[in-house]
Parts: sequence; structure tokens; C-alpha cells
Amino acid sequence: MAQVFFPEMKKKLAFGAMRLPMANGAIDTKQVCDMVDAFIENGFNYFDTAHGYHDGLSETTLRECLTSRHDRSEYTLTNKLTEPYFNSKEEIRPFFEKQLEWCGVDYFDFYLMHAQGRGNYDKFQRCEAYEVAQELKKEGKVKHVGLSFHDSADFLDKILTDHPEVEVVQIQFNYLDYEDDKVQSRKCYEVCKKHNKPILVMEPVKGGSLVNLSDEARKVYDELGDMSYASYAIRFVAGFDQVAMVLSGMSSIEQMNDNISYMKDLKPLSEKEMEAVQKVTRITKGLDLIPCTNCHYCIEENHCPMDIRIPDLFSCLNDKASFGHNIEAKYAEYTTTGGKASDCVKCGMCEAVCPQHLPIRDLLEKVAAEFE
Repeated sequence: MAQVFFPEMKKKLAFGAMRLPMANGAIDTKQVCDMVDAFIENGFNYFDTAHGYHDGLSETTLRECLTSRHDRSEYTLTNKLTEPYFNSKEEIRPFFEKQLEWCGVDYFDFYLMHAQGRGNYDKFQRCEAYEVAQELKKEGKVKHVGLSFHDSADFLDKILTDHPEVEVVQIQFNYLDYEDDKVQSRKCYEVCKKHNKPILVMEPVKGGSLVNLSDEARKVYDELGDMSYASYAIRFVAGFDQVAMVLSGMSSIEQMNDNISYMKDLKPLSEKEMEAVQKVTRITKGLDLIPCTNCHYCIEENHCPMDIRIPDLFSCLNDKASFGHNIEAKYAEYTTTGGKASDCVKCGMCEAVCPQHLPIRDLLEKVAAEFE
């Protein structure tokens, strides 16, 4: 029987509010309400948000669709302290109080130091963010304090050594990144296990990359039966002992229903399914795709002065490598509503916030060479 790390977690699937459904350029709150209701009705209760998601609208959408419509006992809510929204210790608490207001709650079940890594850890230390979080916990405004992480395993080991009071760690973990030299999914997992920290998994389908597979990879899964490609990715990470929760950024009721179908009564991957996952991993790595997870950090918060739709342009190059289809029309569409790859002014603002540490400026040159 799977270990239960926190009694607040009823099942191992979380509703990530980072990629909510859209309609006419706005969040489709009607569909979000339907998704929230279906999620809770099927015995799931863990919701995850952050102020930067959907340009600040993720939190208020959860207030409208979740917290104002369901009793507090029906859901577990996680929020995060993100670097751009504070510059001193004194600014952390007022921001936190606003987050409670935006979400419509009196406390958060989990509060994470967001996207920790070499680029921002010193600021969190200087501003005593971890200490403030512990104060909030003592006051009952936070039940559990943790961190989300995007860096190397050795740096995660340093943070957990500095802050043994951390109760949970959120890492990027999926079968494609398991042995990746940059993401270091396996190594980060092992650091968490060494420090006995339960793991929250983000990007189990790598921003949709493990669903939008090449024709050759699709055939491998199709031979197994009619389960979705996402099911193999999510069940892969859910099967690890140290994993307490798997976040899925569900963008439609169809995705919600699919996730529920195999996570309501979770069964680990069979030996045959694991062999298929390994084969798909080899096929996908052989395509040398851009490992973008479509998180949009590079273009939100004014990170691209040329309004280049970086994730979308990367998807064009990946699609051409995966399928060989004529997708110049898609590139033209994206560059009609935003800048072209060749418009990049090499400012580097995008690279400074990329959780995948991608050389975005160089990659945009590749995109321009292919499509322009």
C-alpha cells in the first residue's frame, strides 16, 4: 500500500491551476467550475496555484470556482512565494495576506518557496523568507512549508541542509527528464529521499510534450491498447515511493476525465508498459527536440520586449522534427500576433527566468533559420 505522507491528501493527483482552459482570450470559468466539481466528486482534493499563473488570475479563478463554492474541508490548497513580488522581509507578509484574499481562504495547507535555485536563493535567504513562512505556520495561516525547485541536485541538497524544517519538495519529474543532465529528475528525487522529504511532482507530461508525441512513439503506446499517452507518463511518476502527489495542469474537462479514469484507482505500470515507456524515451530523445514545457515564464511579466511567442515558436520547430508536417502556416499565425524569431534583440531576460535553463536566444536563431 502506498505511503500516506499527509492526511490532507486524499489521492495522488493534483489539479494544477497553471494551464486553465481559455475561451475568447479569457479563463473559461464555467468549464473550470465543472472541472473542480468533477475533481472533488471523484475523491480528489489537492489544488495548486501561484500568483504568477495566468498573470495573477489563477488565484482569483480558484476563489470564484473552488473556495466560494465548496466547504474548506473539501479541498487542500497550495500557494507559493514567488521572487518578483517581494524585495524585503517586510514585504513578504503583506503579499501573503493578499494571496489569502485573492484565493478567498484563511490559510493555505501548503506554502512553497517558489522556483528555488542559484538565481534566487540568496534573495530568499537575505529576506528571511523561510523564517517568515515558519512564523506564518505558527500562527496557523500555513499548515506545511515547502519549496519548489528548478536547479541541480547538489544545490537542492544544500537548501535542504540549510533548511531541514522544509516539509515537502516540488520537483520536475517525468520519464524524459529522468536521466537528463540539466533537469536531473532522478538525482533530485534521490536527494529528497536522502533528506526524507515527500515529493510533489510537477511537469509529469513535460508541458504536454509527452502527449504530443512523434508518430513512431505513438505507435509504441497504441500497440498496448487504448489508454491515453498521458496515462503512461503520470502513472510512471506516481509509482515512485517518495512521491506524495502528482500535479497535472489540466486545460479541459476532457483532460480532467482522462486523468481521473486511471488515477482514481491507481495501478502502477506493468513490466510491458515500463518497457514501452523506455522505448518512447529513446525515440523522443533521438529527435533532439527543444525541451520547453510551455510554462510561459519567458514571456509573462514583460520578459520579452519584442513580444515573441517563444514557446509557440519552439513548438513549431519540435512539430516539424516530430512529424515532418508542413507547419509554416502555424508559424505565420504565431508571428502575426507576436514577434518573429529573428526579432530577438538578445536581451537575455527570457533566459534569466527559464526553469529549463534553455539557451533561448540561440534556439530562436535555429527557429528563424528554419522558418524565415
